Amino acid sequence: MTETAQADEIRERLAALEDPRIRAVNEKHGDAHGVNLTRLRAVAKEAGRDPAVAAELWRSGEAAARLVAVLMLRPRDRDADGYDAMLREAGSPKVQDWLVSYLVKKSPSAEELRLRWIADPDPVVASAGWALTTERVAKRPDGLDLDALLDEIEREMRDAPERLQWAMNSCLGEIGIRDAARRERVLDIGERLGVLEDYPTPPGCVSPYVPIWVPEIVRRNGG
Repeated sequence: MTETAQADEIRERLAALEDPRIRAVNEKHGDAHGVNLTRLRAVAKEAGRDPAVAAELWRSGEAAARLVAVLMLRPRDRDADGYDAMLREAGSPKVQDWLVSYLVKKSPSAEELRLRWIADPDPVVASAGWALTTERVAKRPDGLDLDALLDEIEREMRDAPERLQWAMNSCLGEIGIRDAARRERVLDIGERLGVLEDYPTPPGCVSPYVPIWVPEIVRRNGG
């Protein structure tokens, strides 16, 4: 069976799993598909790793097919330019998130793309750069200029578009959680900017509002 035929078969399976109720919910968040993600993952698992079939699925432009394509790739299957093109084509927030979380963060190109994306004029691309920066703050902060990051967050976050604002807020919170010496400044920035202060938070979950989020996670971590 050719790669195109395999991709068409996967797309047919995804179409059969479409649920209008799921699509209605997803479309409110910009994700144009109606497939339960557990079932989608099962389709990807059965298909296995296959960069050629993944490329065919990606070319379809369909959000569900692109999610499966991400799951069929390994982090080393694309270089920096390949991931850059995919991010700019992704369209769906969920596809963008999976691409960054499952592939780019684990790829040899992660740092190159972090530096390329964080200053990009496209706020969606920049949000991916900030997501990679948050990952570095959490796992490899050595070499990062945390004060410069805080300066930029303080200057730009309040008026940033939603996805970029969320990504910058995540980085701000991660710095506050990981770096006790900068925690007071982080909390001050969070309080003055008020970003996500009124975000609806389900019972039992921690608010993403930094002055609430950071102290609670530090407390849970025994800090």
